[in-house]
Amino acid sequence: MTLTLGTVLAALAPAAWADAPEPVPRPPSEEGAPVPKAARLWPVGTRPAVLRGWEPPASVYGPGHRGVDLGAPPGAPVRAVAPGRVSYAGPVAGRGVVAVELAGTDLRTTYEPVTPSVEKGARVEAGDVVGTVAQTAGPHCAQACVHWGLLRGKTYLNPLDLLPPWLLERGPSRLLPVPGVPVPPG
Repeated sequence: MTLTLGTVLAALAPAAWADAPEPVPRPPSEEGAPVPKAARLWPVGTRPAVLRGWEPPASVYGPGHRGVDLGAPPGAPVRAVAPGRVSYAGPVAGRGVVAVELAGTDLRTTYEPVTPSVEKGARVEAGDVVGTVAQTAGPHCAQACVHWGLLRGKTYLNPLDLLPPWLLERGPSRLLPVPGVPVPPG
């Protein structure tokens, strides 16, 4: 009996591709590890508008929004949110990107689209300018914005988790009277 290659492939095809691929498990070091409140400021502005929030994908390659989009005008400075080392500064798919490995952590932040003002290997402190907002609109926003990402290894996390509560809260700080303490004349 002679079998043709087509017959063998036809017989194997349903068995080989019948099941959906298994999801790629995350390494134990990446699962559920807390994100330290390492940020000392927002990457743009004082309290920028969050134009689009973080929407984690259901699977490694699934749809989602792997960061947050922050409103910022073209040319605005983009700052490192915490101390670290620049691990990348250059173009990715036609857009300028800066990535910073955060000191003392296994995390890195990304900022795009930016015109980088730093080079790979540079040490940065919280608040140091790493670039400027490069364009008025792009694939992430209908208006000018910075896409701010956070990764641990290859796993995307919510960059807002880096911010301490006092940076996330809205409104100015107010001092309230303390009972029993006299108000100074004024």
